[in-house]
Amino acid sequence: MSMNVTFSSSVARCADMIQSSVRIVLLSGAGLSTSAGIPDFRGPEGLYRKLGIENPERIFDIGVFERDPSFYYGFHKEFLRQVEAVKPTAAHRFFARLEEQGKLDGIVTQNIDALHQKAGSSKVLEIHGSIWRSHCTRCGKGYSYEASARKVEAEGVPHCDSCRAVLKPDVVFFGENVMQFDACQELVARSDLLFVVGSSLVVTPAAWLPSLCPGKIVVVNKGEISRSYLPSSRVALHVEEDIDTFFTALAEKLGLSV
Repeated sequence: MSMNVTFSSSVARCADMIQSSVRIVLLSGAGLSTSAGIPDFRGPEGLYRKLGIENPERIFDIGVFERDPSFYYGFHKEFLRQVEAVKPTAAHRFFARLEEQGKLDGIVTQNIDALHQKAGSSKVLEIHGSIWRSHCTRCGKGYSYEASARKVEAEGVPHCDSCRAVLKPDVVFFGENVMQFDACQELVARSDLLFVVGSSLVVTPAAWLPSLCPGKIVVVNKGEISRSYLPSSRVALHVEEDIDTFFTALAEKLGLSV
């Protein structure tokens, strides 16, 4: 019984915070995607194990990609199939509804799967890039998600229609700078309520962002989060429940359909 009381009081407290806020920001991590059905790359059911990849750190190594893009695209083709098979979760849809209401200032996501966009969010900053678009590595021509996915399926390693050079998805590889970090910092620094959802806050520089929030911080994450960059004293509410269960209940409390 006490867990239900705690759960319902967390939902009520969170709903109150949302109603009294006007510049809400979300920082989302891998937990949001695993609950959608995309397994953790490194887990026992993850893509690395499934594909028999012994050196997974090489997949996102820009030097390896430049020498042999087929190594990456073997992984990418399977990843696209997984993304095609999953749908945005209740939590993804919840934040899309908040954006529709004009209460969500924006999303910073560590994920590369474009599920926020599929849920209907448009104000998304992808700090680690995304598979949502690809570009030619030589002439810079851009390709949509659909066009590049068709090319990957047909060609294995996709090439540019204009100059025949290799395409690369707009994913940040090791050895490349994260994307839009200044914009991410500015977004969090003007928020009056920051949600940290599905992130354990261990990967920098994304883990540095919550400390910039001048308002309240709500953490929704099953499992530990690193306290290196976000001390407990800064967290107004920490919810260790299933992400979708919590946001479904929160949507109901606020009269939102997810």
